[in-house]
Amino acid sequence: MTDFDAPVRLLVIGAGNRGGQAYAGWCLRHPEAAVVTGIADRDEERLAAVGDVHGVPAEHRYGDWRTALSGPGPWDAVIVTTPDRMHVDPTLRALELGYDVLLEKPIAPTPSELDRLIAAAKDRPGAITVSHVMRYTPFFNALKRLLDEGHIGDLQGVQHAEHIAYWHFAHSYVRGNWHRAADSSPMLLAKACHDLDILRWLVGSPCIAVSSFGDRRHFRIENAPPGSTDRCIDGCAVAASCPYNAHRFYVEQLAGVETWPVSVITSDPSPEGRLKALRETDYGRCVYRMDNDVVDHQTTSLRYANGVTASLVVSAFTERNTRLITMMGSHGEINADLDAGRIEVVRFGASGPTVAGLPPAERYVERVSGGHGGHSGGDAGLTADFAERIRRRRAGLPVQAAPSAFEESLESHWVAFAAERSRQNGTVEYL
Repeated sequence: MTDFDAPVRLLVIGAGNRGGQAYAGWCLRHPEAAVVTGIADRDEERLAAVGDVHGVPAEHRYGDWRTALSGPGPWDAVIVTTPDRMHVDPTLRALELGYDVLLEKPIAPTPSELDRLIAAAKDRPGAITVSHVMRYTPFFNALKRLLDEGHIGDLQGVQHAEHIAYWHFAHSYVRGNWHRAADSSPMLLAKACHDLDILRWLVGSPCIAVSSFGDRRHFRIENAPPGSTDRCIDGCAVAASCPYNAHRFYVEQLAGVETWPVSVITSDPSPEGRLKALRETDYGRCVYRMDNDVVDHQTTSLRYANGVTASLVVSAFTERNTRLITMMGSHGEINADLDAGRIEVVRFGASGPTVAGLPPAERYVERVSGGHGGHSGGDAGLTADFAERIRRRRAGLPVQAAPSAFEESLESHWVAFAAERSRQNGTVEYL
């Protein structure tokens, strides 16, 4: 077997939902393309579970990324999916050892941390691939093609809305890992750097000005209903009517589901394991009595160098978990729904709209209800592309830059930082 034919060997740092399930899970389905040969995670149960599934030898299971990267190992590349605040240091060390890195977004939680990585990466162009998975979805590639082919003339403006879904926001941004900016990053950066990146890609021009408004309006102690308790299972008087009831969501509605989001709250998906998590972790706490501080609804206005303007609305208060986008052109408009996989193209003056459908196999509802890959196929597309480029590099073949290369992904972060300054200070920020 040649260097090109052999599967790529990967060290996964951070064996949670993204590393242990999304990316490492892809390797299980495509062992001819990539295999996990090393795992690093501070959580012993998670380390053992993922290590066992992939057959990783004990000597290559690490409780600390520093040990894993103390020197070269039996892997060709490194995947970094640690918590947001721990992205930069393992990535820097992997670059020092000469490895290419697949880095979970956001790249870094602060401008100063981002600067550190920029300085280190300048001599290794293309070595970091950022998990801006939206660029790898058939949905957004279809939108890009329709724009580039001129179906609606010259693009004038974009309305983009990320519907997080009330249950998803409560899980991730009220009770979950991203509920405090100081522990992770601002909500817009953590959740919507995907969207800022895809807007830049679709518009095809750099962002030059941004203004943003948003606050934590609903998930506050003063909005706690009378009779509510610190935990949903502590006899809460409004448990039957509260849409954020943790017992109903994790134990009843997701009964039988063992993957995300249940896998985030416990490694024991039995009813007893779920109840234990609700008693002992933040996932069982009342959403109005948490110490969360990130915004729950934010509207951002953007102006690009080519004159196109865009609005981005990111909201917790939606039923569906999807992205809706309207692109307005000089000769038509496009209305699209990521969750439904439906793109409607309207040409001004035509007799009626036409629909450009997507391959059914790429549709995905991120509520674990039976799809064909996370992020509407973006997770699979990203991992496959990363493995292919590592295989080519290892074999000494020409390697094209990744669609979500580090250098290409930076602008979304600078825009997110500017939007947060605008939100906090009431200013228009110029880039």
